[in-house]
Amino acid sequence: MSQQYPGDTATITPPAGDTTSTQRYEEARAAANRAMTTISVTPDRQGSAGAVGADPDVDPDLLSYRGFKFGAAFFGWLIAIAMSVLLMAAVSAAALGTAEILDYSTSDAKAQPGAAAITAAAVSIFMLTLAFYTGGYVAGRLARFDGGRQGFGVWMIALLVGAVAGGGSWFLDHQYGVISDLNRPDVALSNSTLALGGIAAAAALLLLTLLAAIIGGKAGRRYHDRIDQLL
Repeated sequence: MSQQYPGDTATITPPAGDTTSTQRYEEARAAANRAMTTISVTPDRQGSAGAVGADPDVDPDLLSYRGFKFGAAFFGWLIAIAMSVLLMAAVSAAALGTAEILDYSTSDAKAQPGAAAITAAAVSIFMLTLAFYTGGYVAGRLARFDGGRQGFGVWMIALLVGAVAGGGSWFLDHQYGVISDLNRPDVALSNSTLALGGIAAAAALLLLTLLAAIIGGKAGRRYHDRIDQLL
């Protein structure tokens, strides 16, 4: 910002009859006037240097409390597990009731093992997806900020717990043959078909539950965003 200053308006009377002094005086006055009218004053920004780097549109609460919150993700994971159990129990009861009404027996399922396996896998994946959406939503509500991260944390905790449980099952089966002693039903499908179907189902389960948990976490955060707008 430039500020213009008027020239010196003071009147100095040169000595009478001295033309050389008068000429020098006029030249000096003109030079001083030009210098005063071209001075630029730069505002002092040192006092506001700390505020320059900060974004005025960013909520200070977001800067203080954003990030992953393990407690919110943990409780969201507990809700996801509880919802998984409740939904699977409800679906199992509904399936048993439907089988009784339609007179659908185990022999019918063995006659069409592919359709039965696909139906069971699809229903299970759908129920688990709903459960992880609920868990992510709870985590986003608890943490208030960064709902997507909280939903990802719910999914990651479930993945780690599942890996630990799988490792423990493998160890027990290797040492004591616990899983080998289970009476598993015989399915008229080849091992390669079962392996391919299991891999596809596991990939779909991991991807869909991850997306559902993240979307649920973002939905949980939008609850707080609406409240902040009302306030």
